[in-house]
Amino acid sequence: MDRTLDLDRATEPVVTVDQPDQARRLRELADLVTHGLRAGIGVGHSLGVLLTELGDGSSVWTLTPSPAAANAMMTVHGGVISTLMDTAMGSAVYTQLPEGVLYTTLELKVNFIRAVALDDDLLTCVGSAVHVGRRTATAEARVTNRAGALVAHGTSTCLLIEPAVRAS
Repeated sequence: MDRTLDLDRATEPVVTVDQPDQARRLRELADLVTHGLRAGIGVGHSLGVLLTELGDGSSVWTLTPSPAAANAMMTVHGGVISTLMDTAMGSAVYTQLPEGVLYTTLELKVNFIRAVALDDDLLTCVGSAVHVGRRTATAEARVTNRAGALVAHGTSTCLLIEPAVRAS
């Protein structure tokens, strides 16, 4: 079974927002993800975590299980599913941040519902921003398999980082 990342599966992400400034920022994020795939860097390349949609407070990412994601039980490693969820939740938060504000994950909580075999079909993770404040943000995500069965769900808290203001 050769399940290495097929770059042809990486389609152009759909960006759906109303405000032009926000659309530009989300397009920049989508372009950065695409660049990582082509340059061979990031979780997109190493694990096959691919962006499919970005919207206001939401993101959708996919993962096709492969040997690169294996744990000792020869199923998809929980850390890989956690990475998929962390990516989706962080991206959902990012879609609501003002220009120049960055984020990093402070806390990640994942509930695993069922195991995923290495030869299973596509997993889809939908991340949603729950609250975006001045210093922190929270998000939630759900991972489902092709049949729509819940694989995992969880939450995250992100630290928001304002750009440094330099004295003139």
